[in-house]
Amino acid sequence: MTAGVLILTGQTASGKSALAMELAERFDAEIVGADSRQIYRGMPIGTAAPSADERGRVAHHLVDFLDPHERYSAARFVAGALAAIDDIHARGKRALVVGGTGFYLRALAGDVSLSPAYDAALRDRLAHEARLHPPDVLAAWLHAVAPMRAAAIAPNDPYRVTRALEIALAERAGSRRSDTRDAQNLRTRGLAARKLYLEIEPQELERRIAARVDAMLASGLLDEAERIGPDAVAADAVGYREALAFLAGWSNRGELRTQLIRNTRRYAKRQATWFRSEPGLERIPPEDAFASAVTLAGALPGWA
Repeated sequence: MTAGVLILTGQTASGKSALAMELAERFDAEIVGADSRQIYRGMPIGTAAPSADERGRVAHHLVDFLDPHERYSAARFVAGALAAIDDIHARGKRALVVGGTGFYLRALAGDVSLSPAYDAALRDRLAHEARLHPPDVLAAWLHAVAPMRAAAIAPNDPYRVTRALEIALAERAGSRRSDTRDAQNLRTRGLAARKLYLEIEPQELERRIAARVDAMLASGLLDEAERIGPDAVAADAVGYREALAFLAGWSNRGELRTQLIRNTRRYAKRQATWFRSEPGLERIPPEDAFASAVTLAGALPGWA
């Protein structure tokens, strides 16, 4: 019997990465990353990517492999995650998917369809609109036509907002690519899965976010952001935008710290909003997270 897939998620700074390490070592599992920024090479500080020590203890997949200037998609993530899971299972190991990018996880589980919608004229029109209007205008448009997609995307991320608008509007018009193929996911593969969400109290999350920001600044976030540069796709992530603004002289050190904490909190809030409507999500409390996760994982095929 093929082992099922355990999925662990939660807000940024909730402690899911540390819990994932404990679970991976307990169950002899390998970790498949589900983070839209940890995929990029050379950005371990701003993305809170697993350390070299952690990757030495537990094998990680879909982490630190993509050039920061290259674009990525949910469809590409699902294909990569399924390939990693197949490889892990072929070696007799268990697969533990870990990350906070909700749309990736929902697509992998098969709880949302990845649209093949494409319309060249629509794409050109939206690119023109993006040049004419500030990001919040397109973000409001997206929220009006596809509120669930909008909840998962930062309103000041013009690329993702525009792409989400393209998909939503093309779906409404019934457009489809000529090379459409049935999408694969855990459900179509017949792989059992459980989705666990690590709860955390708001006050504790705020404390952890502030501590993480201070640690990132002390570890060299500014040097990392300067090296990545403003033209990289990955530079629009929380942390890099603020660091690059500071380096350009648009803020002082105190303002930088305040902005980093505030915007990370906002990102965490968007994650919480997204996961409130996540199908099949099982919430585990922080005080006995490991024991709860072990119990729930034990009900998966091949995890007892």
